[in-house]
This record gives sequence, structure tokens and C-alpha cells, in this order.
Amino acid sequence: MKPIIPFEPIRSDSVPSGKQWIYQVKWDGVRILPYFDGAQIRLFNRHLNERTMQFPELTDRSYFEASSIILDGEVIALAADGKPSFHEVMRRDGVRRADRVAMARHEVPINYMVFDILYLDGDWLTDRPLRERQLLLSEVLVPGPVVQPVASHPDGEALFGVIKEQGMEGIVCKDLNSTYGIEGKDGRWVKVKNYGDVIAVIGGFTLRSGVVNAVLAGLYHEGKLQFIGKVGTGKLTQADWREITRVVAQISTLDCPFANRHPDMRGAQWCQPVLTARIQYTEWRWQEGRTMRQPSIQAFVNVPPHECIWEV
Repeated sequence: MKPIIPFEPIRSDSVPSGKQWIYQVKWDGVRILPYFDGAQIRLFNRHLNERTMQFPELTDRSYFEASSIILDGEVIALAADGKPSFHEVMRRDGVRRADRVAMARHEVPINYMVFDILYLDGDWLTDRPLRERQLLLSEVLVPGPVVQPVASHPDGEALFGVIKEQGMEGIVCKDLNSTYGIEGKDGRWVKVKNYGDVIAVIGGFTLRSGVVNAVLAGLYHEGKLQFIGKVGTGKLTQADWREITRVVAQISTLDCPFANRHPDMRGAQWCQPVLTARIQYTEWRWQEGRTMRQPSIQAFVNVPPHECIWEV
């Protein structure tokens, strides 16, 4: 089976209403699609990178009843407070050596939250309406300790209210009449977020006592890297900051990669714009050069820098 780029929701500031809409929790995880061709299960993320080694829990076909299948969902990991943590799940997703998988699996248990089915027993389902795909998914999915279906709710405003109270990421609103657009991104699915986040390029850093204590982030706009904020807080541990210090020392440069200048760049050193990270923020400060308010770094990610473009 050839992996596909999954369908993506568009952002909205309001929850759409109507009888055709269902509402689901937006899990703060990693998009993973299992592909079972009748012989083996292989896992791919939305960038078409294989993740079969990283998540061996999902290579056992006990969680579905089908001769062939493609599912769509999110792999999540929970923090100590019981909420999904992008930082934690990236500890699993970032494993690159097979001999470290067993330890990572022990340290960071995962769950797979399934929300769609794209292919079943030799037939593509992407041209069928979501209401039909949801019914088929309920018939073939076998929930267990690791794999669970994503619940659908009829009241989007009520669900979003709960999400805000719990401090979770947001909701996804889906039209039950909609088909699934491979490589698509449009209003058939809409995401409403409790807070903002971006995947940004790291173009600089500051040091304290020889260790990186903040990074300078940017997004590409019309081919130029634009500074969007200095980030020194988040989910990273002291060990993580020491590792970042080691990495940026290897890619440091005297040339500033940013096309614009900002007071927050004062005292910074530069690095080649090859690292990317997920950064959470509360809002954009348009009056201060289009920068993030209260940015918080969640994790470094394997996203190509050229994909980090201004879409906000």
C-alpha cells in the first residue's frame, strides 16, 4: 500500500452549527495512519515518514477485524496531570534506534485515538460520506487498552467549553455529509483551538552560563524567514536545553537568517535555519512586529523548514 497525505482541517475562530456537524476532541498528539495489506501493518505519519518501529503497539492486528484496512487517528501520550502531552509523545516519535524502543515504550505509554477509516477489505472509502465511514469504523474497530475510537458529540459549543475548562488543545468539527480529501485541506473539517501553536524554524539562540536558555523562532513569508518571537519557557527539561546547546554549536553561523530585526534579538547568536519546533502561544502581538504573546516551546519536531510558512 502506498501511503497518502491525510486530510486536514482548516482553522476557525467560531464553532460551526447545524445538524450535519459532529464535534470531536482535538487530541494533542501525532497523526498516524496504520496500513494493513493482509500481511503486515505499517505506520506512517502525515509527512509520509514511516513510524512502524516507534509504535510497535499498533503492529498487532487485534484492534480491527478486516482483511485489509487503512485507519486515521492520533497517537497520544499523557502527562502526569492526565492530559495529552505533545512533549511526551514526541519522546516516542523521536526514537531513531531500534534498541531504544523497548525503554521508550516503558517510559512513555501511548494510546491510539481512531477517528476515521479510509480503506476496508480492498475498497477505498474516501468518496463515501463521513456518516457511512463512522458506521463502518464502529463495526470493524476492536477497542482495547491502547486503541480507542474518538467520541463524537452533538453540541460543539458545550464540548469547546469543557475543553477550555480543562486547558486542552481544542475541537475538530466535521460535516457528516463530507467525503475525505486525500492531500486536501478545506472547510469539510474545521478546527477551533483553545490556544494557538505553530511549527517554527529556529534561527538563533541566547546563552546563560554557556547553556542555551532561549531560542529565536521564525516563519517563512514570501521566501524570507520572519522573526516571530524569542522562546525560553515550555516543556523542555534541563537535559533538553543541554542537548540543544550541543546541537546549535554544530550549526552556528555569523550570518543572521532573519529578514527582519526586532529588539528581542538583542544579544542573540545565530544558527543555520535547519531546526524546527512546535511552539504554543496565547495570541499574536500585531503592534509589536507580528510576534507571539507568551510563547512556550513544546518539542523539537522533524518538519522540513521550508514547510514552516506564515498561515496565521
